[in-house]
Amino acid sequence: MPTAITNDIKITVETAYQQPGSRFGGQNHMFAYRIRIQNNGEYTIKLLRRHWYITDVNNQHSEVEGEGVVGLQPVLEPGESHQYVSGCALVSEFGKMHGTYLMERQIDGKKFEVRIPEFLLIVPHRLN
Repeated sequence: MPTAITNDIKITVETAYQQPGSRFGGQNHMFAYRIRIQNNGEYTIKLLRRHWYITDVNNQHSEVEGEGVVGLQPVLEPGESHQYVSGCALVSEFGKMHGTYLMERQIDGKKFEVRIPEFLLIVPHRLN
């Protein structure tokens, strides 16, 4: 499981290929990813924004940026965690994603970035 720790914030990623939304040899391969954000620091934080970098095997690059995650801007007290599931569609059978979250310390409004580790998106039959 890809994991990264930045400023005492631990990000862990799990991925899954979504067969029902995908077509072998087609133009649409759907992947789900579960992100767990764990606040191991001593301050309450709020997730403000996300910024994703997505690349497929054809070297097609795209970026996704916006407020929060799946419509939420979670606030995490020290020791708390938040997880969510989202998805990504690729034209190719291989790809990868990574990115950052913009966080804010609630005590003083200080903003900082947290790294989302790179993770692979691979159609399972390609792993043989």
